[in-house]
Amino acid sequence: MQNKKILIFLPDGIGLRNFAYSNFYNVGQNENFEVTFWNNTPFNLTELSFKEIKIESSKSNILTEVYKNARKEIELNLNIKKTNDKVYDSYRFPLPYKGIKKTLKSVAIRFLTFAYSTDSGLIKIRRKIARLEKKTLYYYQSIKTLKQENPAIVFCTNQRPLTAIAPILAARDLGIPTAAFIYSWDNLPKAMMVIETDYYFVWSDHMKQELLFYYPYIKEENIFVTGTPQFEIHFDKERLLSREDFFQQNELDLTKKYICFSGDDVTTSPDDPKYLEDAALAIQKLNDKGFNLGIIFRRCPVDFSGRYDEVLKKYPDILKAIDPLWKPFSSSWNTILPTKEDDYLLSNLAEHCEMVLNLGSSMVFDFVSHEKPCGYFRYNQKVQLDKTWDIFKCYRYVHFRSMPAKDPVFFMDDPDSISDAIEKVLKQDEEILINTKKWFEKINQHPPQLASQRIFEAMKKIIA
Repeated sequence: MQNKKILIFLPDGIGLRNFAYSNFYNVGQNENFEVTFWNNTPFNLTELSFKEIKIESSKSNILTEVYKNARKEIELNLNIKKTNDKVYDSYRFPLPYKGIKKTLKSVAIRFLTFAYSTDSGLIKIRRKIARLEKKTLYYYQSIKTLKQENPAIVFCTNQRPLTAIAPILAARDLGIPTAAFIYSWDNLPKAMMVIETDYYFVWSDHMKQELLFYYPYIKEENIFVTGTPQFEIHFDKERLLSREDFFQQNELDLTKKYICFSGDDVTTSPDDPKYLEDAALAIQKLNDKGFNLGIIFRRCPVDFSGRYDEVLKKYPDILKAIDPLWKPFSSSWNTILPTKEDDYLLSNLAEHCEMVLNLGSSMVFDFVSHEKPCGYFRYNQKVQLDKTWDIFKCYRYVHFRSMPAKDPVFFMDDPDSISDAIEKVLKQDEEILINTKKWFEKINQHPPQLASQRIFEAMKKIIA
């Protein structure tokens, strides 16, 4: 009898939305796979009636983080050399020098980056990471778990966490096929590959070409184009509330049409509250012309700050906050995890709002799944909290080069242009939506609702 047991490795909470809250598990069962989650998150998946193996301790080698960070810096250096494009410098984070430990780590990273910024040097760094992780208790515990479970394949839901290295190495050393899902549309240019697996699952042909470009040691036949399950929820019509029920549930005014303002985290957009106020003033101007509009403010799920409070209080007739339904397991941002209920909320927001406004977010694809357009802010505030921050840096990132020639979003280039841009879209500017769909088709394999099905079809080929 063929072994059809799949271990879905969750190194962190990022994979929950794609693989625990989507239709992924049900599709696997329908295809007669035995799906077990190898769970390194604080979330208890047995609450969803899923079979899981909890990881009690996932401690990496003390030096691995240094080598992992050096690997990223080296890859960015090599990308600049390969492309003669300085955009890759924008993906670096400043190294910390506060305290002896942080200073020593930063000095070590800089030394390794300087000494190994060649193709052969990068190979040495990759091999060193593997050697370090194979010395850990975590690696040996992973070997033990894998021998007990004997899966046909280990599928890692995220290619970037440090905690994914040891289990993947253990599986490969036991001869168990391994696969990694590239979880975000912008990760490959950022040099965020931490694990190395036998197979890779990507959103699109576009992402496949990126993977081959940035990681030429990966064989083309080992890459599967599947799309991502994160958009499947938008095509589950049974989860959509009626307009009346959604408005009543969230205390909205049935006589109004609402626009969603999707907030960013403080690093991505330090002046985000000011953009929210600019949007509120634009809506105020449109309402003075006879429109009856409001804004639903959805904050970034990991932003629990009070930085928007003043603006929300200032425009109570226009702004209505509906917070994401994420669950904090501790005060650390990476233990604030999504919930299934928030997926339903987001889908209903996209269904019942007229459009979404934000700063360069992938929310554009959530909303186009409901035939709704997106507007991007494209100007700096006159008074900035961080004078070194520049909104135009965001739009120079590599993943925005995937946009079609004609704008797939409407851009708001100054506060005075916001009301005109919104009014134009409200009057059914179909061209924007047509271009948004073209962009979505380039970024994510279509039809989007069949991503899970395509993933399992690929797994059949691997374990055949």
